[in-house]
Amino acid sequence: MESWLRILFLFACLFPAFVECRIRRYNFNVKMKTTTRLCSSKPIATVNGKFPGPTIYAREGDNVLVNVVNHVKYNVSIHWHGVRQLRTGWSDGPAYITQCPIQPGQNYVYNFTITGQRGTLFWHAHILWLRATMHGAIVILPKLGVPYPFPKPDHEAVVILAEWWKSDTEAVINQAIKSGLAPNVSDAHTINGHPGAISNCPSQGGYTLSVDPGKSYMLRVINAALNEELFFKIAGHKMTMVEVDATYVKPFKTDTIIIAPGQTTNVIVKADKGSGKYMVAASPFMDAPIAVDNVTATATLHYSGTLASSVTTLTKTPPKNATTVANNFIDSLRSLNSKKYPAKVPKKVDHSLFFTVGLGVNPCSSCKQGNGSRVVASINNVTFVMPTVAILQAHFFGIKGVYTTDFPQNPPFKFNYTGTPPTNLATMSGTKVYRLPYNATVQLVLQDTGIISPENHPIHLHGFNFFAVGKRIGNFNPKKDPNNFNLINPVERNTIGVPSGGWVAIRFRADNPGVWFMHCHLEIHTTWGLKMAFLVDNGKGPNESLLPPPKDLPKC
Repeated sequence: MESWLRILFLFACLFPAFVECRIRRYNFNVKMKTTTRLCSSKPIATVNGKFPGPTIYAREGDNVLVNVVNHVKYNVSIHWHGVRQLRTGWSDGPAYITQCPIQPGQNYVYNFTITGQRGTLFWHAHILWLRATMHGAIVILPKLGVPYPFPKPDHEAVVILAEWWKSDTEAVINQAIKSGLAPNVSDAHTINGHPGAISNCPSQGGYTLSVDPGKSYMLRVINAALNEELFFKIAGHKMTMVEVDATYVKPFKTDTIIIAPGQTTNVIVKADKGSGKYMVAASPFMDAPIAVDNVTATATLHYSGTLASSVTTLTKTPPKNATTVANNFIDSLRSLNSKKYPAKVPKKVDHSLFFTVGLGVNPCSSCKQGNGSRVVASINNVTFVMPTVAILQAHFFGIKGVYTTDFPQNPPFKFNYTGTPPTNLATMSGTKVYRLPYNATVQLVLQDTGIISPENHPIHLHGFNFFAVGKRIGNFNPKKDPNNFNLINPVERNTIGVPSGGWVAIRFRADNPGVWFMHCHLEIHTTWGLKMAFLVDNGKGPNESLLPPPKDLPKC
């Protein structure tokens, strides 16, 4: 059956008059490159020697083939963040979840089709902390002849926000793991790879977006930072929101967006000032007593005809704890919910889940700096242990002893989640998944806890989009809070922020067979164990079943 499917797909691509189709081929050579930022140099892991990495362009319906060749000393895997990967979980990318990593000197071809999606996503390394410098945009254009549901902009530009450490990021996290404590924060934020001029390195250049007066520009903004949510502003200019996480939203104007690691946001900016230079700023958001990198990244919006020596118009960034600014933006997001782009929110719920997300403390005899303890993170008090064989392979081939299917539907014990924490801060450890039948509808409430500290957690679910139907501060009330859920036009995303000291409720349909990772997109929390996976069984027939693994699937 699989060979016939491939023959039919090849026929469609050879005879596009019958079926619209295109194969997009990319080569990703993973290699080290010495790079200078903040007036110091270090070797970094890159794709094709670029930081940020190359942009993948495709149209809805295209088949994408990316040959990743590993030329570095690290094991490597690449995740195509937000791509649904319908029945192609082997190409999703998280190491030891859907594949064994690509070992040094080896290669692997990621093969997936963009189905029912258009907009901005991104790709990034999904092993160790290589995501710090191995990331890039995925631009999915609508099908030929299909317009945007808003006035077409005159031009487009990718804007990737990230972090930069002067030290080797692998050394940073390894030291933190050894000590049992939190890692050092980054030394700067970047916009398209550049921090902009900062006080201790005034010669450091910044990214420049050149614009023509009167033209409109769609900025595809991506937060590829490891550990920090960011505000994004442009001096003197409003931005019109049109999309988040490759889903259209009801347009609205704003002067500030908030974007968490793993999220993407498309905005349209009208170059309506005639001339001048205007600061573009990315600054941190943190409304909990957690250390962050306070250095604002800057870039320049430069009108054509304006002298380079002209004074730049500055903008004031929000305070780092500007919760109101963040909530005003988040609460304004709504699905387009039009006839062509309906919001298919599940009304009936088959599986109602309640997951706590937060930190904990476990014993660690070797952690001298942590006084014999280690900071960990968990979902429903389970600190996830990465296996040594990929869970998807174990599931497909029936390999025993790799994982268990007893991930708890609710917290193992109840307490005042946003109040006084329990006296025992320890977590249990395990490689546990939650099993779902094909096409089941799921309501998942994600509840932050105040253990050690409340904190905003951007949670990313692989393999699915979901609808954010509710959000509040405090403890979730299962009797009262669902009465206020938005089941008409909630925003559709793949990554959602669990508010500090609060909860968010999401709904999705499990219509994608395979094993799908769910984790905090703050990389330190993922390292500490704030992660789990859903195992979705096959449905009826080949169209509802996971495809067999490719022959070049990496071996552990």
